[in-house]
Amino acid sequence: MNVIDKINLKQVNPNVPEFRVGDTVRVDVKIKEGKRERIQAYEGVVTARKGGSVSETFTVRKQVGSVAINRVFPVNSPLIDSITVVKKGKVRRSKLNFLKDVKGRYKIKERN
Repeated sequence: MNVIDKINLKQVNPNVPEFRVGDTVRVDVKIKEGKRERIQAYEGVVTARKGGSVSETFTVRKQVGSVAINRVFPVNSPLIDSITVVKKGKVRRSKLNFLKDVKGRYKIKERN
């Protein structure tokens, strides 16, 4: 194991639950406002995961009224307080980028 791998191993967050594309997750994000810090929940469907090890990221799509918001989170970020899997979804694709063209609601089947 070289030096870079040892440094990367220290940066990985061990408290990340197992989740896949299609799952509905709630990400609690730490937000700094001046001197105060609060936790804000961001709940939506995971549409993509990419990267690996320390640089892994995932995209969450949140529907607010008729507007959809995509947000990319680093898995091992210290700003993420917790990730909770709300519902497990069953999809046949590794990236759900086609959801941006879908008007209205898109139903994802649930897996056990």
